[in-house]
Amino acid sequence: MAAAKKLTRLNEIYLKEVVPSLQKKFNYKNQMQVPKLTKIVLNMGVGEAAVDGKAINSAVNELTLITGQKPQVANSKKSIAGFKLREGIPIGCKVTLRKGRMYEFLDRFVNIALPRVRDFRGLSHKSFDGKGNYSVGLKEQIVFPEINYDKIDKIRGLDITFVTTAKTNDEAKALLQGFNMPFVK
Repeated sequence: MAAAKKLTRLNEIYLKEVVPSLQKKFNYKNQMQVPKLTKIVLNMGVGEAAVDGKAINSAVNELTLITGQKPQVANSKKSIAGFKLREGIPIGCKVTLRKGRMYEFLDRFVNIALPRVRDFRGLSHKSFDGKGNYSVGLKEQIVFPEINYDKIDKIRGLDITFVTTAKTNDEAKALLQGFNMPFVK
């Protein structure tokens, strides 16, 4: 017999608190209509990797520490002489998190990383794309406790995209607020 999978803390909160509240707020007739978080995509662009080949390795190591999953390296598609960029050179890395790892990352992001951001007053409610997805950019990767400040070579930013099944921005915002995402008033 297969062992029963243990739900993460945020997954339990979603099932027990967020689903009923969203069902009541948006008058859904069926539980399956309630929007859910599909995946979280983290992207770290490493422009200096075109000149310094070791920069991409440190970015990959940092994203691996943050997410617990090895990132996929993105190569340049075209040569651009103004940026000293050649086709096929690694210039970034990305990770797609789903299911258990996604909820664990969201928990750490909201409760540990965001409070460590300098001058943090809340996330902008203008970063929704109109189809229920939310993107946020961080200027420093050192807000995550897994990153040792003494071992990084350069401070890099990263983009985080929360992909949901919500049809509108209001539904997506209500879903993310159910996970205690701190939006600006």
